Amino acid sequence: MTVDPFFDWQRLQNGSDIRGVALSGVAGETVNLTPEIAYRLGQGFVSWLAPTLNKSTDELTVSIGLDSRLSGPALMAGLADGMMALGAKVFDFAIASTPAMFMSTVTPGYDCDGAIMLTASHLPFNRNGLKFFTAQGGLNKADITAILALARENNFKIAQNKGELISRDFISVYSQGLVQQIRQAVNHSDHYEQPLKDLHIVVDAGNGAGGFYAGKVLEPLGADTSGSQFLEPDGHFPNHIPNPENAEAMAAICQAVLTHKADFGIIFDTDVDRSAAVDPQGNELNRNRLIALISAVVLREHPGSTIVTDSITADGLAQFIAQLGGVHHRFQRGYKNVINESIRLNEAGQESWLAIETSGHGAMKENYFLDDGAYLVSKLLVELARAKQSGKVLTDLIADLKEPAESEEYRLKILTADFKAHGNSVIDQLKAFVTDQADWQSVPNNYEGIRVACTDVAEDGWFLLRLSLHDPVLPLNIESNVVGGVDIIKNRLIGFFETVDKLDNSSLSE
Repeated sequence: MTVDPFFDWQRLQNGSDIRGVALSGVAGETVNLTPEIAYRLGQGFVSWLAPTLNKSTDELTVSIGLDSRLSGPALMAGLADGMMALGAKVFDFAIASTPAMFMSTVTPGYDCDGAIMLTASHLPFNRNGLKFFTAQGGLNKADITAILALARENNFKIAQNKGELISRDFISVYSQGLVQQIRQAVNHSDHYEQPLKDLHIVVDAGNGAGGFYAGKVLEPLGADTSGSQFLEPDGHFPNHIPNPENAEAMAAICQAVLTHKADFGIIFDTDVDRSAAVDPQGNELNRNRLIALISAVVLREHPGSTIVTDSITADGLAQFIAQLGGVHHRFQRGYKNVINESIRLNEAGQESWLAIETSGHGAMKENYFLDDGAYLVSKLLVELARAKQSGKVLTDLIADLKEPAESEEYRLKILTADFKAHGNSVIDQLKAFVTDQADWQSVPNNYEGIRVACTDVAEDGWFLLRLSLHDPVLPLNIESNVVGGVDIIKNRLIGFFETVDKLDNSSLSE
């Protein structure tokens, strides 16, 4: 397969993933992820994987799954052909979830040497990407760089015998694991097989890959799933973006819960590595509330555990975790950063059973530190069933969570090519500005940007300015415990930002 010899392979790297434009039709976005490129990426992956496992490429078994994106089947065909050309055996899992792909590397009877998920999470329909796994977990940034280098060099030895392609229904195997997890954890003697009997639970998959959860997990457990919506995979995403952080998506699942008088609502992102929930009153259980819920469960099971979160979690969440006897370790944005930090703490002797971002990426030590949206909500369903048995409600677990009165995020665009250097310079200037404000104090033990406590009674909150991981943007998060506090903090910051060059702060005035 022919690829432009001057093709910029490195542009495909997005941290520990690969992302690209797979379909034309969006102005200004040139296609750079084609079946031909996928062919070479498949060859690069197995060529990287074989020596790490002390195997030859024709001894490898690799699984491939995809979400509902329109470009998925053609890219999958390219990937599979590339790997089979080097002799690898390939399992075609068709529509699958990102967590399921990892599980194929550790599930007896499969034990795949590697796995690839074709997904671009919540990004628009024209995008796609690749997430890679081995039995040790998701690949890291350096691994992706190495695979791209191999694809660019194109120095592959074609196997004498082409590998075979085998179709498997692995999502059913993965689902059965979740079913057994919930049955064993609830352990209801009267309803062991159907511990969710008499519970009405609606699922919103956003036409992504998560529709399996209603029919393959909830219904075998006895739940009534009527009113579930957008379960059929559709890469046009005609109803809403499959993203628990999207306001329209959350409004859709909240309304479904209220309309159908359900006991619980569940929403997944496109590839099911993130999730959120809704209580019977239609209240969102995401961001800080989701973190608090699963933290309460973890700290009951593992008293004193450290909970690692990203940098934008609220002060009330930190207080809540401390009240339960846990340690809140607020780290950097980026789900891999949070997960790797929790793993590092464990290796250093500090017990940490949960790593979770406000985006809904939640990974647990008991589950390979895999960010698995289906596993996370399954843990909550166990608590939901137990609460019903005892005449309580799930949200009793977070009754003591103090939530901010207001919370906003603004994105300030950096207007220079060297955006990282300029962004860090702006952060340094803000640090100097804060030292002159008597009622603002920089928060210690902060791992990215600058976090500031705003102690005036009219503000009673905090803000965080940080540099985006990949984009020329400075995200600014502001929270306040009093109505009107965000505007007061913001207006003081506008005065500072107006003195900064090469920065578009118009979002603060919108």
